[in-house]
Amino acid sequence: MAGRPSRTAVYQRLDDAVADLRSRLGGLPKPAEADDIWSDIWHQEAHNSTAIEGNTLVLREVERLLDEGQTVGAKPLRDYLEVQGYGDAAKWVYGQAVAPSDWAADDLVTLQEIRHVHYLCMTPVWTVAPHPHATDQEGPGAFRQHEIAAFPGGMKPPTWPEVDLHMRGWVTEVGTLRTSNGPLPEELARLHNQFERIHPFLDGNGRTGRLLLNLLLGRLGYPPAIIFKRDRERYLQAMRKADRGDVGPLGELIARSVTANLYKFVMPAVAGPAKLVPLAALATPELTENALRVAATRHRLKAVKGDDGHWQSSKNWVDNYRASRHQRAK
Repeated sequence: MAGRPSRTAVYQRLDDAVADLRSRLGGLPKPAEADDIWSDIWHQEAHNSTAIEGNTLVLREVERLLDEGQTVGAKPLRDYLEVQGYGDAAKWVYGQAVAPSDWAADDLVTLQEIRHVHYLCMTPVWTVAPHPHATDQEGPGAFRQHEIAAFPGGMKPPTWPEVDLHMRGWVTEVGTLRTSNGPLPEELARLHNQFERIHPFLDGNGRTGRLLLNLLLGRLGYPPAIIFKRDRERYLQAMRKADRGDVGPLGELIARSVTANLYKFVMPAVAGPAKLVPLAALATPELTENALRVAATRHRLKAVKGDDGHWQSSKNWVDNYRASRHQRAK
C-alpha cells in the first residue's frame, strides 16, 4: 500500500494542477462566468470558517441564509449574522481576487482592503453583539486599542500602539510573494500565521485572516482554501507550530485544501463534458479516484496516461463508463 505522499509531493501536485488549469482551461474563472463553482465554495467556506470559531449553523442553514436570506432553524441571532457577514466578505473577496479594484493597483493587498474585509465580515454581528470591551474607535474595520493576553501556546500579540506599524510591514512582506523562491503554500502559511500573531483587530481576526488568505490565493490565480471544521484541531496545532517557526504543517494543510477545491469545484465546471482533466476532478463518492484509476488501467474507462504517469479522462467518458458498469452489474 502506498504511504502518505511527502510534503514536497503535495506541493508538486498543486503546482501541476494549477499549471494545467492555466495552460489548458484558461485559468481561474471570474465569479460571473461560473456562478455554480463560486456558490459551492462560498457556502462551504462561510460554513466551515465560522464553525471553526464556534458557529452552530449547519451547511443547509448556511445555504438558505446566503441564497435566500431565510433564517432556517432556531439558532441564536448572533450565529446567523456571523455567517451573513462572512458571506458578504467572502463574496467581495472572490470578486476582488480576479477583478481587483483601484484600491489594489499593483499590490496584492492594501491596508484599506484589510480594513474593508474586516468591516464587511464583522458589521452584521457587531450590531447585536459588539465586543464588550470595544471603544467607539474599535468597531468593524478599525485596529484594536487594547492589549491582547498571551495565547495558550505562549504567543503574545504586539502592544496595540504598534499594530499599525506591524500591519504596514505585513503588507510589504505580502508584496514579495510573487518573487519568493520558497514553496508558495509555506510562504502563505507564514503570512497567515504572522497576521494572526499581530492580531490587529479586537475580534474577528481568525475569520478575517482566512478571508485575506483567500484574497491572496485568488490574486495569484489559485482557488480559495477552505479549512474544514473537522480539521480545526489540526489547523490550530499547525498554527502553534508556525508560531515557533515551523510553517510546514500549515503550508501542507493549505496546499491540500486548495488542490481539493481545484479538483472538486473548479476543473470539472471549467472543462465542460469533453475536455480531459485529472481523475481527481472526476471522482465522486460512488466512483473514487482510485476506482477510476483501476478502471483506466484495465481499459474499462476511456482515459489517457500522460508523460507524468497520471491518468486523465473526461466527464463524457466517465458517464459512459458508469452506464456500462451498471449494465454489466445487472
